[in-house]
Amino acid sequence: MTKVRSALYEAVATLLAALATLICTRAIDAETGPTVLAVVLCLSLSRSQLDRSLRGRIEAAVLLPLVSLAALGVAMLLRREPIAGAAAFTGAITASIWLRRFGPAGHKAGTLIALPFVVILMTPYSPPQHVGPVLALALPTIVALLALFWVSVVHALGQKLGVLQAAPARPPAPARAPSTMRPLPSTRMALQMGLALALSFAVGYGFFAERWAWIVLTAFIVNSGSQGRLDVLYKGILRLAGAAAGTVIALATAGLAADPLLSAALMLAAIFMAVWLRPLGYGWWALFITLALALLQGETLLLGLRLEEILIGALIGIGSAWSLLPLNSTDVLRRRIADALAALSEALDPARAGRSGAPFAAGLDGIAKLAPPFRALRLVTRRQRGTTVQAADWIDELAACREPALALIARGEPAPGAVRKALGAARMALREPPALGPALGELSRVLSGACAALPPNRSPSQHPRT
Repeated sequence: MTKVRSALYEAVATLLAALATLICTRAIDAETGPTVLAVVLCLSLSRSQLDRSLRGRIEAAVLLPLVSLAALGVAMLLRREPIAGAAAFTGAITASIWLRRFGPAGHKAGTLIALPFVVILMTPYSPPQHVGPVLALALPTIVALLALFWVSVVHALGQKLGVLQAAPARPPAPARAPSTMRPLPSTRMALQMGLALALSFAVGYGFFAERWAWIVLTAFIVNSGSQGRLDVLYKGILRLAGAAAGTVIALATAGLAADPLLSAALMLAAIFMAVWLRPLGYGWWALFITLALALLQGETLLLGLRLEEILIGALIGIGSAWSLLPLNSTDVLRRRIADALAALSEALDPARAGRSGAPFAAGLDGIAKLAPPFRALRLVTRRQRGTTVQAADWIDELAACREPALALIARGEPAPGAVRKALGAARMALREPPALGPALGELSRVLSGACAALPPNRSPSQHPRT
């Protein structure tokens, strides 16, 4: 299944789940707030894949309603006591990032905590006018459970039809020494997010009155999932460029959006395109989500002002990541390369029982997520080979090792001496960045040679990908 085809199936599934949740939500309350909550939760749950295992569904079903109620309380605070609400919101989001230090369980909990809070920024709270007080209080929980139900149903159907994959089991990580960075990366990211949110609230309240939310939202998006300074800068630029393009399209289609049915169709089409094209670049996501939210909220004429707020939020997010306990993106990449090479070393070690290429493949997938900003930097700098160390080259050289390495691992025999020697040299070169690119290139060449020397009856094509 190709990357584009897989993304297409994901987009169809997300669209169907969002449509079903919207129909149910609007049958209860057709106001803007619950509608936006329904769409955003469907988008977020689909991307997180928390619903694709029984344990993930149970955890989400228990935690989402509780967090939705807490988010409702914070939304009321933002309306009635803005400073207290801003402090509560900043504290909740900062805590959701800090929880990553506790591994996969902490990461899941942090994701579920953040989901309803982000909706507050997209649609500031206003008391429902068409439902009673009891239903108004229960509405966020009902919408959250509806979104989880429909996303789970659509994804289960997609898995049964073979067009969607279940959430991959996390392979055992190779043994490694604890991080020596102090504070820990998760703590640094939490503090950076806290600073970005605090500054964006201050600027928004001080200079933009009722239009503060998009400043805070952009600062959150730019710093969310930060993988170093370069990643934050890259994401900020793409966020601004995508939002600018989305603004132009939304303003051009403002006349069409006047028709409710046509506006709804355009909004759903924008969601579909956002999910489908997201793997090809974050800019596409920013473009179509900006358009979808404008159509969903019926505020296309305010997008020119929002573009200004997005710029300010992006600058605040970038400034926070670069000034407070910054994470060097190259150091993050080198750590992930070290982990991937350690996994490869263990997988090729004949003394280890139950060897598998899954941890190595997972390490390469994690490195691939870091690639876009490094490749963009390489394109912009137009460097000359041999004069500048380019981290993007490390990523490309290591990616070329995937197929031959997995073929050797699948064979289950001791790796040739040349492979072990090249692998050891690559791990040693991590201490000397200028030597890392050539060392990884040599490892790729030696692995390919060893793979080509496999007997015909044990060729790579006969080994299933691990």
